[in-house]
Amino acid sequence: MAGATQWLVAGVLITLVSSASARDTYESDKLAYRVDTVAEGLEHPWSLAFLPDDTALVTEREGRLRRLVEGRLLPEPVTGLPELVVSGQGGLLDVRLHPDFQNNRLLFLSYAHRTRQGMTTRVARARLAGNALENVEVIFEALPRSNNGRHFAGRMEFDHNGNLYIAVGDRGEMDRAQDTGDDAGGVHRITINGAPAPGNPFVGKAGFNETFYTYGNRNIQGMTRHPSTGEIWSHEHGPRGGDEINILRAGNNYGWPLVTYGSDYSGLPISSRTTMEGISDPLHYWDPSIAPSGMAFYTGNLFPQWQGDLFVGALKLRKLVRLSLDGELAIEEEDLLTELNERIRDVRMGPDGALWLLTDARNGKVLRLVPAD
Repeated sequence: MAGATQWLVAGVLITLVSSASARDTYESDKLAYRVDTVAEGLEHPWSLAFLPDDTALVTEREGRLRRLVEGRLLPEPVTGLPELVVSGQGGLLDVRLHPDFQNNRLLFLSYAHRTRQGMTTRVARARLAGNALENVEVIFEALPRSNNGRHFAGRMEFDHNGNLYIAVGDRGEMDRAQDTGDDAGGVHRITINGAPAPGNPFVGKAGFNETFYTYGNRNIQGMTRHPSTGEIWSHEHGPRGGDEINILRAGNNYGWPLVTYGSDYSGLPISSRTTMEGISDPLHYWDPSIAPSGMAFYTGNLFPQWQGDLFVGALKLRKLVRLSLDGELAIEEEDLLTELNERIRDVRMGPDGALWLLTDARNGKVLRLVPAD
């Protein structure tokens, strides 16, 4: 195969196919790095998860779950997926492994689902057996449903206690994000059986769905756990401007649409306020919007200069953003991979110490960032 190189990663020989259409060596402010194309031909890949046997799972928004084995994308998708709908921004979205996946083989999928009442975000739990899902069970469904195809969100993350955080977008109906009896526009924290997680902030409170952990969130498409504090960090799309990075804290209202740094797509203002008493201010925001998707802290050894930095993919502005942090303060921002001109959908910290990316395209790719040396 032209342009192929090989790497030994965790004892597995992985064939990496260098992109023929783009220069594969780049300079950042701190180091030189190379971008290798691990796989291509994916239809709008959305999420990536690494299995303990050095293979990986990739979701395609078009409704397929694919396996990467020894650097090769298996042609046959995983069977047994739950019923889902591909419409607008919806389809098969995130995949998350249970923290004890090596022993229980459980994984979790978020996806769009349709009935006569409309569409919504669902989460299913399943057991991976070979190339098939078994014991598939729906454990979360955001209600009420609506008929538009926007803002499903769908990012998920586990905390140190094994509770699952699920982002649900406002579904393109902004006022729903402040309605605490409506599952849209917030983050829900549940057990792996779908019950409200112990200690949820609104358990027993009138007018609140008990699975809510935060609300006032527009459309979260990035979520990751801080490697030191264990807190869950997220980012969300603003409208025309006002993309935010937040730390998810119990009971917080993140303000959408009461406060925002963005304006409506029509150009008209949404709110005259960027801050308000009782509303959590963002740690960092972008104006104009970069359309963030995917997020990961760098914790590997391949790039010691990037240790502790936060990486965010961008769809609209087609780049990878590196944020250097001092605690909760972003002190440096650098744009990477602008030359690729690719919509970055997901960003993952790989077990091999590399940064792994997914590109959102009809011919989507799995990319791997490694040192240039």
